[in-house]
Formats: sequence, C-alpha cells, structure tokens
Amino acid sequence: MLRLVAETALHTVLLPGTIVVLLPALVLSSEGALRRPAVSAPALLGALLIALGLAVVAWCTRDFLVRGRGTPNPLDPPKAVVTTGPYRRVRNPMYVSVAAILVGEALVVGSLRLLGYTAVVVLGFHLFVVGYEERTLRRRFGASYDAYRAAVPRWLPRLSGPR
Repeated sequence: MLRLVAETALHTVLLPGTIVVLLPALVLSSEGALRRPAVSAPALLGALLIALGLAVVAWCTRDFLVRGRGTPNPLDPPKAVVTTGPYRRVRNPMYVSVAAILVGEALVVGSLRLLGYTAVVVLGFHLFVVGYEERTLRRRFGASYDAYRAAVPRWLPRLSGPR
C-alpha cells in the first residue's frame, strides 16, 4: 500500500499539479504578469470551486487506492471499477474536478485567457476519455464497466445515485 500511496502522490504532483498550477501560471504570465486576486463575487465563487475541486480530487484518489486497489496513473490503474463516492454521480469526477479548479482559478484572477486554456484542457480530457480510457476500461472490466457506464453519466454529475 505504501508503494501505491507514493506513486499516487508523485502522479498527482506531476499531472494534475502541472495542469492546475504550472501551466495556468505560464498562461497568466503570458498576460504580462500574474494577477492579484480581488475580493468579488466571481472571485469568491472561484475560491469555492477550487476548494470543492481539491476536495473531490482527494476523495477520488483515496477511493482509487482503497476501493480500486490501484492509482490514478494509467500505468498502474485500479484493479476494480470504482463506483462509490463521487463515482456514483459522474464517471469522471477527477477530470470534472480539475476543470472546476481551473474555472475557479480563472474567476479568482479574472482571466479570460485562463478560461480559454480551461476549454482546451477539457477538450483534451474528452478526447482522452472517449478515445482511450473508456475503451481500455471496457476491455479490462467488461460487463461490470458496461453496466456502470449505462447507469452513470460521463461529464455532468447527477444529483441522485445510479439508476
């Protein structure tokens, strides 16, 4: 389990950390300077989105380790389909959470360019999920993944649990 935790921590720093920290900083620096957040309704909404996104990413990561017995890293994926917690509401809560964090960051600093970056990231997530991840999960887990896929939406979380 210690190896899985260490691998998950490294993966989280390298991939989501790059997407939500390093690259947004580069986008903002290309605008001339990093912006100071102002206290406003959009900034407060943004801070809420960031906090919720981080909480859900942490919850999903824990579920991958404990319930799935694997990591978010595609090279060492879960051994079982994770359908609990946020995965009861949406099939891709980590990607949705990263998008929420990015939208939150854009709102906090008031950057349209960062919203554009977010749109590119979301498109990349969609193409990866549809072109690779779903096919791989269908091959790996078969009927159990098909049933999950039929019951839970890909991107827009539902308020109630699976049908």
